[in-house]
Amino acid sequence: MGSKNIKKFILALIGMFLLLVAVIGAANLDLVKQKLGLSVQEQVQETVAAEETDSGQIGNNLSAFLEDETFFDPEVTFKSIESYSGKRVFLVMSSVAKDLRIMVVDSVGELVTGVPFKVTVQGAGEYTDSDEDGIIYIDGLRAGEYSVSLEETEGYIVPNTITTIQVRQQIEYRVLDEIEYLMLTEDDVDAAEEDTAVNGAQEDADGSENTELLFSKGNARLGIDVSKWNKEIDWQAVKEAGVEFAIIRCGYRGASSGALVIDPMYEENIKGAIAAEIPVGVYFFTQAINEVEAVEEASMVIRLIEDYDVDYPVFLDSESAGGDGRADGLDVEERTEIHKAFLETISSAGYETGIYASKNWLNGQLDMTEVSEYRTWLAEYADVPTYAEYYHMWQYTSKGTVDGIDTYVDLNLCYMNIDTSINHAGSAGGYSGVVNGDSGNVPTGDY
Repeated sequence: MGSKNIKKFILALIGMFLLLVAVIGAANLDLVKQKLGLSVQEQVQETVAAEETDSGQIGNNLSAFLEDETFFDPEVTFKSIESYSGKRVFLVMSSVAKDLRIMVVDSVGELVTGVPFKVTVQGAGEYTDSDEDGIIYIDGLRAGEYSVSLEETEGYIVPNTITTIQVRQQIEYRVLDEIEYLMLTEDDVDAAEEDTAVNGAQEDADGSENTELLFSKGNARLGIDVSKWNKEIDWQAVKEAGVEFAIIRCGYRGASSGALVIDPMYEENIKGAIAAEIPVGVYFFTQAINEVEAVEEASMVIRLIEDYDVDYPVFLDSESAGGDGRADGLDVEERTEIHKAFLETISSAGYETGIYASKNWLNGQLDMTEVSEYRTWLAEYADVPTYAEYYHMWQYTSKGTVDGIDTYVDLNLCYMNIDTSINHAGSAGGYSGVVNGDSGNVPTGDY
C-alpha cells in the first residue's frame, strides 16, 4: 500500500472513532454534564431564573415556607386559638309579654355559667350577664321584633348569625318551651333560705281538729298531701292503709332569690304513688311577684307532670313565706291577678286547677270572686270548718298519721267526683263541692 493510501486510511479510522464518540456522548448528555460538573450549575441558574420570574413552585420541599418568617402578612389578625378550640355556645330566647329572656347554652343544652356574656339587642342596647348565671333578662320592652347577637368571648365559639324574636304586647297564658333552663334543684340553692312557706292553717288552728283518718261515709274521699318534709314514703303501705288519693308537691319558687326549684322528693313520690295505684294531683308553692313569673311557675309544673297520669287538679299553694318572702308584700289585687295568670296557663294546657290556702288567707289575701271558676282547696284545722265560701277539698289536719309515712302528714277530704279511669285531670267531670251549711254536706268528724 502506498504512503498516501495509508495516511487516508488512518484519517478515516480517526474520523469514524470521533463520530462514534459523538454519538455516544449525545445519548448520555446528562451523565456527561454531571461528570463535568455542569449539572449543578444549570440547576442553580434555573432556580435563579424561576425566582426572578416568580413563575411557580421552587424545588421539591413543600413545607419550606414554614421556615420563612416573612411568608405571612404581619397585618392579618385571627381569632385566638382559644376561640377556635373553645366551647360552642348558642342563644335560646323566650318572651312572655314586653320582656326578653336570653339564655346562653352549650352544645348539650346546658346553661353556661361563670362567664359575663354580653349581648347586643338591636334597638334596645347592650346587656351583660353580670351575675354570670347564663341568663340575661330584660323587661319593659316595646312590642315588636328584636335582633340579638352574642359578642365574641374568649374561650368560646359564638354564633356568627343574628337571632330574632318577637316580643309580645299582651301576655299569653301558654307553656314556655324553654322553661327547663330555669328549673333548678336544691343542690343549686340555699334551701333553708328559699323553702320557707308558713302553714297559715296551723297558726289559725283552734285546737278542735280531728287527726284521725276520716274514711268517707258519703261523697268524700280520704287523701294526703306530701313533700320533701315527709321524707321516704312506703307507698304500698299507704295504699293498704286506705288512702284514696295524694297531692304531691312538685316544686316551689324561692322566697329569697325567686329561683324555680324542684322538690327533691317529687319524682320518687309521684312514681311511687302511681305504682301503688293511688291517684295523684300536684301542688306548687308560689312566690311570683308578677304575671310573667306566674306563667313561668305554671310552665314548670306542666313540664314536671306531662309524663305522668295526673287525675286530681294542679293546685297553687298560696301562703306566706314568713313575712319576708319576695311576694309577701303584694296587695290583694296584685296577688289575685298573679294567681289568675298561673291558673289560666295550667287550664290552657288541659288540666284542672285551683288554689290552696288557709281560711284567713282566702278571706283576706285574695279576691276569690275573680277565681271562682277554679277549684278551692281549703286548709282549716277545726272539727267543723267555718269558711263561708264554696270549696272542693278540705285539709283538716297537719298532724295525721298513716302507715308507710314516718312523719306527721296532712290529711284531706275531697268532694270532687274524680273519674280516675280517664287518667287526666283535664278530662275529669262531675266536679262538686261543699259550702258551710249546704244541705248537710258540711264535713264533720262523722266521716
